[in-house]
Amino acid sequence: MRTTSLLSGVFLSLFSCLSQADLLVYAGAASQPPTEDAALAFEEKTGIHVDLIFGGSGFVLSQMKLAKQGDLYFPGSSDYMEKAKRDGDVIADTEQRVVYLVNAINVPAGNPKQIQTLRDLLKPGLRVAIANPDGVCVGAYAIEILEQSFSEDERGAFRDNLVNYVGSCAKTASAISLGAVDAVIGWRVFENWDPERIETVPLKSEQVQRIGYIPIAVSRYSKQPDTAQRFIDFLLSDEGQAIFQRYEYFPNASAAADWIGAEKPVGGEYVVPRDWLTPQ
Repeated sequence: MRTTSLLSGVFLSLFSCLSQADLLVYAGAASQPPTEDAALAFEEKTGIHVDLIFGGSGFVLSQMKLAKQGDLYFPGSSDYMEKAKRDGDVIADTEQRVVYLVNAINVPAGNPKQIQTLRDLLKPGLRVAIANPDGVCVGAYAIEILEQSFSEDERGAFRDNLVNYVGSCAKTASAISLGAVDAVIGWRVFENWDPERIETVPLKSEQVQRIGYIPIAVSRYSKQPDTAQRFIDFLLSDEGQAIFQRYEYFPNASAAADWIGAEKPVGGEYVVPRDWLTPQ
């Protein structure tokens, strides 16, 4: 009887693990390295596998809407989460802020072109890239910085050096890692994704327009919202936050403001001027 009871317990435990459906997360690539680590840690802890679809936050939102599936939406900033809430693509009261971000200039390690300021990106012959502002959060943030910091003539000079729009945060960082460009306007944390090949040049405090944050919410298409909520809870737990801290994401807006050296608006939305929506 004792052997039967033990076997029954084992089978029940196995059935419980097998009955947990995989989670599908549509995520902006601004959180890619720590989110991949967190998904593995969550699976080890719970037995629930997490499938991750990364890309520009606007692009993956469109995928989720078109497919009418997915358990969680995890964009790279507030901009696309606000859109998802307005359109009813997420359950608004499940939204949580996971970590915070600040813009910076990213250059190859050693800074071979000696880029020290935003204005240095106007030097003739420099190769610069930004993320596509029509679907990638960090690209929209870059345009906001350029619009507020440069004159019309300076924006023209920047465009002369702009060699590419890239399709996600991961591709923006890779443009530096692979030596495709001399500089990008990206996130400060890119340096921690690939410290041997990427270096950060801080922007002047007055050039940083706002502090970004990475939100997450349960998708309205989810068939297992309770399980989806478990992943949110894990990301917010001490264990989940420690994973993001390994890559030096800011745990709160105050830490981000301290790094900038000034208080800034947090989150919000920015409407990209139409003339920036296609590279020239």
